[in-house]
Amino acid sequence: MMNVQILCIGKLKEAYWREACAEYAKRLRAFCNFIITELPESRLPDNPSQALIDKALEEEGEKLLAAAKGSALIPLCIEGKELDSPSLARKMGELASQGTSSVSFVIGSSFGLSPKVKKAGVLRLSMSPMTFPHQLARVMLCEQIYRAFQIQNHGKYHK
Repeated sequence: MMNVQILCIGKLKEAYWREACAEYAKRLRAFCNFIITELPESRLPDNPSQALIDKALEEEGEKLLAAAKGSALIPLCIEGKELDSPSLARKMGELASQGTSSVSFVIGSSFGLSPKVKKAGVLRLSMSPMTFPHQLARVMLCEQIYRAFQIQNHGKYHK
């Protein structure tokens, strides 16, 4: 059974986002070992300079890479590739057929991800050209991972 992790910077503050993620986590247990790992955000002042942002991204990137050790990394970033649901299912299937036992999807902070994390990815993924709050993006990613497994297993969920 594949290990699937969502690595993210920051915690979900609202209960309804946590409940939505928990529901998909429960559904995913039938298909994979699923976990969401939250890492702390780097503290920045209200109006940080680009140098401070870059330093924070680098620190967060090191923590993300350490937490993803041994996993195929799929960072979510605006310049990533947009996939439809069947394509994501195929990509996850390809990784599994290549012997990949662990996949880590990565969601960065509001300032994004370090270039090092993006470069380490087997796929850079964009959910949409639109911008979403990170909390909503996490729920959407949980749903898309669940949908991918449903597609792979010919479930009725995906129409």
